[in-house]
Amino acid sequence: MLLCVGNFFGSTSETEWAEYRTGAKKAPIPTYVLGANDQETVSYFPDISGCEIAENITYLGRRGLYSGTSGLQIAYLSGTETQDEPAPAYSFSAKDVAELKTSLLSTPNFKGVDILLTSPWPRDVGAFANSAGEIDTKKCGSKLVSDLAASLKPRYHFAALEKAYYERLPYRNHTVLQETPQHVSRFIALADVGNTSKKKYLYAFSIVPMSSMDPAELVKQPQDVTENPYRKSRKEVQKTKAPLCAEEEPACQFFFDLNKHQGKKRPSDEKERGNSQPKQAKKPPQPTGPCWFCLASPEVEKHLVVSIGTHCYLALAKGGLLPDHVLILPIGHYQSVVDLSSEVVEEVTKYKTALKEFFRSKGKRYVLFERNYRSQHLQLQVIPVPLDHCTSEDIKESFIVQAQEQQIELLEIPEHSDITQVAQPGTPYFYVELDTGEKLFHRIRGRFPLHFGRSV
Repeated sequence: MLLCVGNFFGSTSETEWAEYRTGAKKAPIPTYVLGANDQETVSYFPDISGCEIAENITYLGRRGLYSGTSGLQIAYLSGTETQDEPAPAYSFSAKDVAELKTSLLSTPNFKGVDILLTSPWPRDVGAFANSAGEIDTKKCGSKLVSDLAASLKPRYHFAALEKAYYERLPYRNHTVLQETPQHVSRFIALADVGNTSKKKYLYAFSIVPMSSMDPAELVKQPQDVTENPYRKSRKEVQKTKAPLCAEEEPACQFFFDLNKHQGKKRPSDEKERGNSQPKQAKKPPQPTGPCWFCLASPEVEKHLVVSIGTHCYLALAKGGLLPDHVLILPIGHYQSVVDLSSEVVEEVTKYKTALKEFFRSKGKRYVLFERNYRSQHLQLQVIPVPLDHCTSEDIKESFIVQAQEQQIELLEIPEHSDITQVAQPGTPYFYVELDTGEKLFHRIRGRFPLHFGRSV
């Protein structure tokens, strides 16, 4: 699906739009848009509650919640902020925001929404975060959108109107050591389509609905997570006027990544003790510094990313041995294959199978290797070799011969055995897997040449 925020219609849209409205042209994928942000484009949106305005193009409506068949929940708010009541057709007021919040927060066991769509940025979104460039987030944007985002806790919040691209660091939706850990939120602002400065106006991503996720996965905290930018502004709003609706209770209970062990809140009475949460499974360790491979990290060179799954992603190797040298990487922070959870292992296997079939269709076979030594994030190097250059047996022999030359004991893992049966988490090792399923393993006990795999 394609989701559009900001001004869907430009000042010269009428002629082009007529082709879509009459069916001469058709949107190639289901497209969902927000409403007008000014009086000039109000006429394009005939039904305030939402409607299909052309084949495959749907106006979501003034405000509400769109629920997909997969369980994906998308909250939306059309227009720009106004103080007027009733609000013009191209604006929203405090009353609109209050009613949207009330309808969603009253849902039993509400934890948040998967996606929030607004046209204005939320005011103060840059607090505690990376710079938004020329945009002053203390002055631009809507306070009402900030309040809405703070209440709905979207995993992704998309906005526009400032003609700039800004991907904020993820932020917490709970107070550390005081509230039960909750999922993080990510704010992404997009620039104008086709802008001359070539600022990013398209954001492609894969998302599993919150309702389908394991609660422990849901609340994992990325390494670069920050404090909530709206917490202070919400307190100020509550001091100056009565709240628009009752403050929701902290959710008692997850897109990508890591989590430090949270301290336990001391229960104030026996009732609270009885309702304390069960102990969660052990989380992957935090990296010791900036990680270039955690997908949520700003360090990731995202232009190299080829495919994003639920637990893993595929990326071109920077400085690859060949143009189609790729890496299979976990989205979350795992150091090695033996540290992976069963769900991640399953998806790694699917990527291996897909790559094997793809490279075979191109007349190639792959060799895969991993070095769990002086690295903090798992990188499965997948290198295709033309079938007419050598056999799998030739590749295997090359590894063994060069290992012997460097006094590296490279052992073959028996068929039907797995690396987890020969290496424990935390054990440094080097591992090779051929497309025949044959596996070679070396337990690293001292120094090891970092580029051994590339050299072979």
